[in-house]
Amino acid sequence: MDLVKESWQRKYQAVQNDQVPWTPLGKPLEECRLVLVTTGGVHQKNDTPFDMTDSNGDPSFRMISSQAKPEELMITHDYYDHRDADQDLNLVFPWQVMQELVNEGKMGSLTDQFISFMGHIDGTLIETLVQKTSVAAADKVQQMQADIALLVPS
Repeated sequence: MDLVKESWQRKYQAVQNDQVPWTPLGKPLEECRLVLVTTGGVHQKNDTPFDMTDSNGDPSFRMISSQAKPEELMITHDYYDHRDADQDLNLVFPWQVMQELVNEGKMGSLTDQFISFMGHIDGTLIETLVQKTSVAAADKVQQMQADIALLVPS
């Protein structure tokens, strides 16, 4: 596995984006509605798993109920070691931690659903992710009236 990792690191070129606007938080965190977004390949067991047959990844996303129980969730992702996350999904999808913050009054509320991507996208699928999938996910966030998004990369 180390040879694969080293080969990938030598060839990998990250996409640069210097045009993402910064938006200051408009109200106290205690009043904010949060949407959780992960790139950990998390999905509900009754949902379609991410496609692991394409070496360029799967640019789609899955919607996950914010009320999902741990036994209803799983990870489908072949491009990182998720053995620890399989034991505690909060490592890559901290939905229970966010709910605790709401219960403690430190966060206003959570959206009814969260968003999960696979997180390994390469080649021509990068354009699909940027031009289509991320736009669709942003539309979902807007529909859910989220004030803030917590992105948890994996």
